[in-house]
Amino acid sequence: MAAPASQVDMDDQTPLTASLSHDTASADKLDCERGIIDQDIQPRSSQPITMCSRLLRFAGLVGLVLLVQRFWPLPSLFRGWGSESIARLDDLCPQVEGLTPAKHEALLQSLDQEFGSTEFKLKVYESLGGAVRVPTESYDDLGLPSEDPRWEIETKFHEYLESRFPKVHANLKRTKVNTYALVYEWKGTENVKPLLLAAHMDVVPVNPATYDDWINPPYSGYYDGEWIWGRGSCDDKPGVIGSLTAIETLLERGFEPSRTVLLAFGIDEEAGGKVGAGAINKYLIETYGPDSIAMIVDEGGGYDDLGGTVFATPAVAEKGYMDIRMDVLTPGGHSSRPPKHTGIGILADLITELEVHPHEPELVRGRTYHQGLECRAKYDTSFPVSMRKLVQQSQTSDAKLRELQDLLIDFDPMFYAMSGTTQAIDLVGGGVKVNALPEAVWAIANYRIVDHSSPAELTDRFIDTTLPVAAKHNMTLEAFGKMVGSQGPSWGTIRLSDAFDSALIPAPVTPTTGSRPYELLSGTIRSTLQTHLRKDGFPMTAVVSPGLMTGNTGKRRTS
Repeated sequence: MAAPASQVDMDDQTPLTASLSHDTASADKLDCERGIIDQDIQPRSSQPITMCSRLLRFAGLVGLVLLVQRFWPLPSLFRGWGSESIARLDDLCPQVEGLTPAKHEALLQSLDQEFGSTEFKLKVYESLGGAVRVPTESYDDLGLPSEDPRWEIETKFHEYLESRFPKVHANLKRTKVNTYALVYEWKGTENVKPLLLAAHMDVVPVNPATYDDWINPPYSGYYDGEWIWGRGSCDDKPGVIGSLTAIETLLERGFEPSRTVLLAFGIDEEAGGKVGAGAINKYLIETYGPDSIAMIVDEGGGYDDLGGTVFATPAVAEKGYMDIRMDVLTPGGHSSRPPKHTGIGILADLITELEVHPHEPELVRGRTYHQGLECRAKYDTSFPVSMRKLVQQSQTSDAKLRELQDLLIDFDPMFYAMSGTTQAIDLVGGGVKVNALPEAVWAIANYRIVDHSSPAELTDRFIDTTLPVAAKHNMTLEAFGKMVGSQGPSWGTIRLSDAFDSALIPAPVTPTTGSRPYELLSGTIRSTLQTHLRKDGFPMTAVVSPGLMTGNTGKRRTS
């Protein structure tokens, strides 16, 4: 499951949508599956700190600190509640100081020592490695759990979790939802809204034809002293293992929460979450009632070293989503008497037209990506001085905003993904025999819709782009259930549709200023990052900056 993953309703009833990564940012998900760097055991001063290079200890520690801190009222039990200012750009990117629960200071110090030990780290690395070795692949065409045997691998994963976290399974109530999704309840002593930590147990399938391309097998879970190898090592089994490790460790210390803690683990996030997160949503409403969760923390975001400062970027916004299918239907026949363009040729023309006219990115003042630039301008000493000034000027000047955008195109390789709707033609099919003209061919384009656009705007643009191709080939265009353009005699039909009923509007953006819940999350992250025990020169100064999920999560199914 991945989000702005959280709907938050704390004591002040302020809504919050936030996503804190257990594993990695979506743009790095598939590329980073080769592992997680252990910076303590194998320092690499030349290794850039990426989403994939975080220690699993971070996931457990952040989960632990978040759990512990949320068990008591704010702010009387916390030290250092306030704002931090810098001499320049004082009004941009406000920060709260790191939050540490004074009531359990001794417990935290003890846990810090345990988390810093080689023995504990190796145990946790093996917990993740063992999880990776269970290939919980989810497919777009999975049937119901009661009908499709491919779901049965989840039972093996359940058994693995039971053996690895005995205290969790002895003390928490576990419910299997829709056969294979899991919800755990750690009952608190007070009658307040619970905290929900979410993750997903499934992974993207590995194409068997690429097995030999992996340095280590994709489901080896092998730890080589530096990396943990395999599908799921970043997305999103650290979320599962990190949460369970935090609670298992607290149970070993006899800890009891005052606020109930829920864990929700989906089984088909990589296929849209309908079977897992959708069923979990229904279960939570039936069990706890509507508007009953204080905060949901799911995957999304990460942290990086920028100019000697750690930038943590919990995702407070999430792009929209849509898969558009193009079907080209033409008369059949023998390949010895072909038309000028076969259905495959027409489909190729459609794809070419789409790729020749990509969506243009746009830097929008006040949106999440622009807010992230404000944080870099204020705290990142490596950020170019000229761009820092433009960030300031872009607060009020449209001309300076456009000038800044022009520079970002070359400066930030993620600019297009962060500031525009992305397009990827991922699936294509058609043709049954080399001497038979294909009568039906198809392709599916995947879109991640920028946070200031919508599926409706996307489909309108898609029609405008493909209509000239239909006219060129004398084809009727049927677009999303409606006939478009000329209705006269035609050679065939081009049909456009929502491939998997997948359209998703961009998620509401979490408020990051004046929100006590976000301050709690932000302060917890800063406290964790500024008290780490690493010995490789990792910075001790941390800033929390709003992040945007370029991928998607199970949020639409659980909110």
